[in-house]
Amino acid sequence: MASVLIPLPSRDFDPTETGVPWRMLTARGHRVVFATPDGRPGEADPKMVTGAGLGILAPLLKADAAGREAYLQMTRSNEFQNPIAYGEIAAADCDALLLPGGHAPGMRPYLESALLQAHVADCFERGRPVAAICHGVLLAARSRDSQGRSVLSGRKTTALTKSMELMAWNLTRLYLGDYYRTYPTTVEDEVRAALGNSAAFITGPMAVRRDAAARLDLGFTVRDGNYLSARWPGDAHRFGSEFAAMLSDRQLSAA
Repeated sequence: MASVLIPLPSRDFDPTETGVPWRMLTARGHRVVFATPDGRPGEADPKMVTGAGLGILAPLLKADAAGREAYLQMTRSNEFQNPIAYGEIAAADCDALLLPGGHAPGMRPYLESALLQAHVADCFERGRPVAAICHGVLLAARSRDSQGRSVLSGRKTTALTKSMELMAWNLTRLYLGDYYRTYPTTVEDEVRAALGNSAAFITGPMAVRRDAAARLDLGFTVRDGNYLSARWPGDAHRFGSEFAAMLSDRQLSAA
């Protein structure tokens, strides 16, 4: 089966966008390798895990029961407890790459890592399957090919939409400040600029409910060849399921 690299920051990644795909990939027999800046296990955004500080909106904004359960299982796994450091990543040793998201300040070193951006670009150059969700798409958009263009240039993608980002920010900024604004520029605006074709950014239907293992139809993804993208934790089950299937199909066709 495939070996999938999942890089993470030291803290503040989204528990659902990491835990749910991890569970679906490992359930299909794929091997996951985590990478963090220092080779120590990362920690998810505590607000998304517990809801602490989110006030009356906690039930709506924090990870749901399925996301929390998947995250807890993942943190107990051997692969999560023994990540490699960013400096130890060798793209040739991994068959695929998955880029989770998250919006709290601890995500910035991950999103701005020149080392990770170089590895993302290498995976695209090699034609490896790459999946990115939410702010993970931003990391991909910032990764440049040998011509200096974003690796997403000329591709179709989705990501955290502007309406989603601004809604969460407006609902919480009186007591959380810019917690939901990782950067002054929204994810959608930066990704659109990197694409070279604004129409290649696909927002999808309004996200009203989170998807689930039994309701993949509630999620939304965009696939362009070997690249798969999704918008938010509510797409994580469909995102993880489709990426796991992509890897299995790829290996069958190569057999």
